[in-house]
Amino acid sequence: MADHIILVENPTDWKTHFPKLPVVAAKDYLAKPEYSSAGRSLRVLNLCRSYRYLSVGYYCSLLAEARRHRVIPSVRTLNDLSRKSIYSLDIEDLDDHVQQVLGKPRPGFNATGFELDIFFGQCAVKELQELARQLFDAFRSPLLRVEFRLQGKWRIATLKALHLHSLSAEQDEMFLGALATYLSRRWRQPRARSNYRYDLAVLHNPKEEMPPSNLKALQQFIKAGREGGVNVELIEKKDYGRLAEFDALFIRETTGIDHYTYQFAKKAESEGMVVIDDSDSILKCTNKVYLDELLRMHRIRTPKTVIVRRDNLERVDSEIHYPIVLKIPDGSFSRGVFKVSDRAELLEMASKLFKSSDLLLAQEFLYTEFDWRVGILNKTPLFVCQYFMSGEHWQIYHHESGQGRGVREGDAKTFRVEDAPEIVVKSAARAANLIGNGFYGVDLKQTAKGVVVIEVNDNPNIDYGVEDVVLKEELYRKIIEDFVWRLDRKRGK
Repeated sequence: MADHIILVENPTDWKTHFPKLPVVAAKDYLAKPEYSSAGRSLRVLNLCRSYRYLSVGYYCSLLAEARRHRVIPSVRTLNDLSRKSIYSLDIEDLDDHVQQVLGKPRPGFNATGFELDIFFGQCAVKELQELARQLFDAFRSPLLRVEFRLQGKWRIATLKALHLHSLSAEQDEMFLGALATYLSRRWRQPRARSNYRYDLAVLHNPKEEMPPSNLKALQQFIKAGREGGVNVELIEKKDYGRLAEFDALFIRETTGIDHYTYQFAKKAESEGMVVIDDSDSILKCTNKVYLDELLRMHRIRTPKTVIVRRDNLERVDSEIHYPIVLKIPDGSFSRGVFKVSDRAELLEMASKLFKSSDLLLAQEFLYTEFDWRVGILNKTPLFVCQYFMSGEHWQIYHHESGQGRGVREGDAKTFRVEDAPEIVVKSAARAANLIGNGFYGVDLKQTAKGVVVIEVNDNPNIDYGVEDVVLKEELYRKIIEDFVWRLDRKRGK
């Protein structure tokens, strides 16, 4: 296999006069085992027609990262470019450079806005080449379009990804030249931004139906912080503009990519703050397709799983017996998870779910009376719980339909880490360590055939009276102490 491949959604996007390079259809990259098992040195250029969240293009980058391939654009870049409120955090430092270049008087130039196309960090305007390189360093997307506007002074108004099939003949020529230059260079990671300053902000939503920490737990964090010399302050969505006042951010609200919790994480990171959940952990944990690929690549046992596309839906039940569990990639708290008992139900439910995602997960149904949850912080197990299924239901959380109906959940039992089955704790640690050194909750099932990992959560519950039953106040102290340790390291102590 070549050391690089170029992904296209439609083979005709790679035009007949383009050079002969290793071009691969996106559907083949997603499905064929030779790409799944390719080595880490493989460079992947994702030139799909759309990078929209949960599109085929999005999944190509997502699975490339799970396979440890060197992919551009990364999922992080795709999400950063999806909303100005996120990417504006990274370009505000470049606006001064834009003004220096565009603010100079130019004969015959009196426009109040114009667009610039950037291909692999190269552009056609010599004066803006350094800016083009900096933007490519920050947003490693092959094809970018930047809109500049004069609003008192010149600034970057919007950034968006361009797509290969929409390029003109003139743009084709520039694209091919920039591509050749890019492929001739060694791969390098984008430069990380860092900057630092001791107050801890805890992001929560008092109106959230099922928060990861109840009010009593949040009060315990405040108490533990005070005892450890850390000022812990509860903040909400409206406090986004105050983030820079703090040294660290602890997200105690259900996270999501298409959600302001991700924006908070990104903003805090751009300010040099210590963040849990960090944005990479949110990216990796909130998508079950990514997790399935990551766990499988590292030979961690999971339920038998098939990634479902429209073109293989008809074959799913030849690989997994009914009942089948069908999942949307980014559900939480048992939401977006459905059990189907026959083909008719499978086709009907998949048809509904495909409206929001190009890929789904189908898994074998493994009923157990409870799920194990291992809480892991900085690669160290903190607590172990058994979460029992909700009464007369096959999930821990039962979201009842109908007006006035809420959520029923099963009982829980908490163990000392050393009293839990060793295989459960070790399996959880192996899975969590693939994500990073943040705070994770690993869900597992213990079956007659062995222990299987269900998923890794980036935002595990710490509820007063449940997860803290064994360690009590010590659990909160340990988490606060971890923040202090991270802050100390940042300051070179």
